[in-house]
Formats: sequence, C-alpha cells, structure tokens
Amino acid sequence: MATAASSSSLEKSYELPDGQVITIGNERFRCPETLFQPSFIGMESAGIHETAYNSIMKCDIDIRKDLYANNVLSGGTTMYPGIADRMQKEITALAPSTMKIKVNIHYSVWIGGSILASLSTFQQMWISKQEYDEAGPSIVHRK
Repeated sequence: MATAASSSSLEKSYELPDGQVITIGNERFRCPETLFQPSFIGMESAGIHETAYNSIMKCDIDIRKDLYANNVLSGGTTMYPGIADRMQKEITALAPSTMKIKVNIHYSVWIGGSILASLSTFQQMWISKQEYDEAGPSIVHRK
C-alpha cells in the first residue's frame, strides 16, 4: 500500500460512459487492502488471512496440514489481481514453517457447486418448478 501511495506508475486511466477520462491512483488498492487490514475502514477485526489462520488453528491438529494445503478463495474479490498470491504470502507468514500453503481460486466455486449438487442429501433441498409455482419464493424457507 505504501508503494501504491507514492508511485505514479501505478495510476490507471478509465474512460467513463460520458467520455470523460479519470485517473485513479492508490485509491484502486484501498478496497482489496481492507480485506487484509480492516482497520483502514475503521473496523476492529482480523483480516481474511488471520481469520483463515485462526480457523485452521481451532481445528484438530491432525487435519491442519490438509487445511493449509487447501485454501479456497471464492467470490468477486478473487478478481483482484494478485489476491491469491497475497493470501498465500500472508498465511505463510503466520503458519508453522513446516506447512505447505496453497491457495486456490480457479474454478473452485464451480467444483464446489458440482460436488454439492451430486450429493443425495442435497437433492432433498431441490425445489421443482411446480413447487415454486405453488408456494412462491417462500418455498426456500421450508426446504
């Protein structure tokens, strides 16, 4: 963030729909940085790397190695350039040095959804068009 604040080479220009061109500097790094440093926006909470680390450390010691090796990031914030590398770097700094840290973002959501959809227990939660037509949107609260 300090580099972004002092370097004009990281500025980027965007053309708005009305044709006006704006240049954005370190502002474009503030949003993703708050994921790691919530204090930037006045929140007294842990960053995503600390939350992941704390969650792993609360799990049974026998599965921690697998958890460190299988971090999955999903959602719109995974579109930020370098987010997986940053997450890996931050967790590596917190984790025991013997742990192999791996952060995945590619296709993880689709794979997870695919696995969930294939579970027989999940099929009980499916809502058919007929059920939806009969009950309306409130059907989601009953399944």
